[in-house]
Amino acid sequence: MEQHRAVVVGAGIGGLTAAVALHRRGWHVTVLERAADLTPVGAGIALAPNAQRALDVVGLGDRVRELSAWQGDGGMRTPGGRWLARTDAKAAAARFGGPLVLLHRASLVEILTSALPDGAVRTGVTAALTDPGDDHRPARVTVQDAGAGTRSELEAELVLGADGIHSKTRKTLFPGHPGPRYCGATTWRVVVPAPARPFAPHETWGAGRLWGSQPLKDGRVYAYAMAKAPAGAHAPDDEKAELLRLFGDWHHPVPEILAGVDPDRILRHDVHHLPDPLPAFHHGRVALLGDAAHAMMPSLGQGGNQAVEDAVVLAHHAGAAPGFLPSRALAAYTADRLPRTTAIVRKAARTGALTLVSATPAVALRNAAVSAVSLFGPGLALRGFDGICDWQPPVDAAPSAESVIRPA
Repeated sequence: MEQHRAVVVGAGIGGLTAAVALHRRGWHVTVLERAADLTPVGAGIALAPNAQRALDVVGLGDRVRELSAWQGDGGMRTPGGRWLARTDAKAAAARFGGPLVLLHRASLVEILTSALPDGAVRTGVTAALTDPGDDHRPARVTVQDAGAGTRSELEAELVLGADGIHSKTRKTLFPGHPGPRYCGATTWRVVVPAPARPFAPHETWGAGRLWGSQPLKDGRVYAYAMAKAPAGAHAPDDEKAELLRLFGDWHHPVPEILAGVDPDRILRHDVHHLPDPLPAFHHGRVALLGDAAHAMMPSLGQGGNQAVEDAVVLAHHAGAAPGFLPSRALAAYTADRLPRTTAIVRKAARTGALTLVSATPAVALRNAAVSAVSLFGPGLALRGFDGICDWQPPVDAAPSAESVIRPA
């Protein structure tokens, strides 16, 4: 029997997870990526228990946990170092069925691509949806390979738009949607050798600025920062100098981390999100996932996690290739994912606005509220992630032994 074909536009975390999930269900998968290679620079990713359970579905959860650092006790601090709240890793793991884990994005990309057949991922190509198809005709994608100087067209029973916040696939499907909106802040991400002096994982909130430091398993540190800034702004000299101006006098380990930063390996991106939900996550034989469908502020750490969820839910509804009916399967995918991700996008926006308050009275009030919540123990703070981190993936039959995360 001839295999059904799926084309994935975009080789980010969500697109690659979807490709693996569909491949495991018997689909012939082609992933098209405009970047010349798949090596992310300067970026880590935190995977909450919900995303780990999704990765268990595709048989990769144990491998991810093996290569990850399991987040320990830490908390929230002020720039001067005072603890506003402490986190309890064991309490979080008990509440949500497993720990939060951290690894470099390059490691996760390698794990995902290793689960795909040779040649499934094509890099250095530009893909454009030319026909979304329907139940009676395939979808069509035009592929431009500038390096080879070729142009071709692919037909597929299913196309996935995993092409990011500024998705061209989304614009083609929903040209009347207002698209992403700048949220008023920019982010920086770095991965550096760990400082000589130990430190606890932390996120530090200042006035219109925040910084986070998270140890990785390989002896490096993933650090991220966010600050209010005009859209499209850049440092007058270099981004390391900008980070030193903004965060150089903050508590340990921030200055030590900044000292080890290579200016050429700093990622800076303005933060855009999709506060206006799409009418659907599909049209014809095309489905959207990840940032293309529901870009959110990073304040809950759920952007990549929700993309991984999307991937396994979509593959669940697509099912084994011979029985795929797009009008039914993709409508079920939208019904599952649109309400959930819309709620998380809105919650992330509210949390992000709180982290970025800058007026002195508002900062004092925010810090006092965080400290007050912490007095009631970890349960009250963790309650904000109920319904997010305790998500369970859909199952076709009895769950496998790997589908339950072992608590820390």
